[in-house]
Amino acid sequence: MAQPAVLAEITPYEMIGGEDAVRRIVNRFYDIMDSDPGAAGIRAMHAADLTAMRERLFEFLSGWLGGPPLYFERLGHKCVVSAHKPFAIGEKEREEWLTCMRRAMEDEGVPEDLRKLLERPFRRIADAFRNR
Repeated sequence: MAQPAVLAEITPYEMIGGEDAVRRIVNRFYDIMDSDPGAAGIRAMHAADLTAMRERLFEFLSGWLGGPPLYFERLGHKCVVSAHKPFAIGEKEREEWLTCMRRAMEDEGVPEDLRKLLERPFRRIADAFRNR
């Protein structure tokens, strides 16, 4: 009897386009956050130089989307939720973050069906950061 074919799981990381695409999304995300007055609330929570944050978000999203777990391999990494505790994050800030991420994915050509698939997981993680 023939063995059934094993379907390889394709991760969102691969569906987006891997490392280069995730980096482009992260860079676009921070460019939007840095320039859109509608994101002023979350922009104010960051240092003037966003270089380190761009790298941390890239590392986190890499593993979160099913790619290399770079953030979690980093020596001395912080729990991502704990790292956000010092900041007052409510519904307004969550929505600013989600809006920047939606726009970044759209601007970088992430297909609509994949953006819809990621909407709920992104909302869940953004909700996990809320502390007010």
